Amino acid sequence: MNGYEALREHVAWIDLPGRGKIRVSGEDRVRFLHAMTTNHVEQLAPGDGQYAFFLNSQGRILADVYLFHLGESFLLDTEPETAVKVFQHLDKYIIADDVTLADETAEWSTVGIEGPDATASLEALGAPAPANDYGIALWGARFVARAAATGPIGFRIFAPAAERPELLPQLAAAAIPEADADAARTVRLEHAKPRYGEEITERYLTQETAQLHAVNFNKGCYLGQEIVERVRSRAQIHRRLAAVHIRSSVPPPPGTKLKVDGKDAGEIASAAFSPALGEVVGLAYVRVEHEAARPEMWVEGAESHSAYLSEAGCQPAAG
Repeated sequence: MNGYEALREHVAWIDLPGRGKIRVSGEDRVRFLHAMTTNHVEQLAPGDGQYAFFLNSQGRILADVYLFHLGESFLLDTEPETAVKVFQHLDKYIIADDVTLADETAEWSTVGIEGPDATASLEALGAPAPANDYGIALWGARFVARAAATGPIGFRIFAPAAERPELLPQLAAAAIPEADADAARTVRLEHAKPRYGEEITERYLTQETAQLHAVNFNKGCYLGQEIVERVRSRAQIHRRLAAVHIRSSVPPPPGTKLKVDGKDAGEIASAAFSPALGEVVGLAYVRVEHEAARPEMWVEGAESHSAYLSEAGCQPAAG
């Protein structure tokens, strides 16, 4: 069984190199992060985590983040593309706050354990499996978070970088195969899980991404909130991220238009051929009227290839 099949049908581990790790400490850490992110940091207790966005003052998404409450500090886990940007963004807004930032990216090694059998495989490793979404559990000097990059079930092991040579043989001993980056991306798109840097970028507003689990609409002020609230109250979005299937074996490039009656109906954000489904799967920003009506669409430049929206819809982001 190859890595793609293992990840899709059973369990596999995926390498998550270069993800940014920012330690946030200091007496004002909770208040500061609460004011800088879209989610309700003040509700978190030690051992909790959550998914959130960092926005700019125009409401555009600068980055996404997992925030893990480790007691006396938070560890922020973000995409490799945004690690430096997030650190600089936070540092810019520390004025009279008792907040200290430390870039610990090089100090941690991160792997995902994902697939339908992920929980049982963690048990075989002797590792704890947090029950709550984004919750964390200590495993010696490591910790495990419940967060999936490719499908509905997944965990993330955060280990000190010095322990990586010990961790990888443990995965092999537990008969957990590796799925490479291409396999992980294909399974992620089969499950319609967007990733910042690919389907979610600074181009988009929060509601356009369909990732409303990243937002708390009842919290106090935060950077970019005015735009988020204005969009919510006026329902002013014209496009939304949606799962799309294309009757073809050739993935169209990002930016390819989807057409209905010769007019633009959407735009491909990413796509990959699914060996299991025998067709292309992807994510596209689709005009809201077409997302609701679910018409047959056609791929620009390959008009013989039709596309349709998946019943499953867009899922919580990979992060």
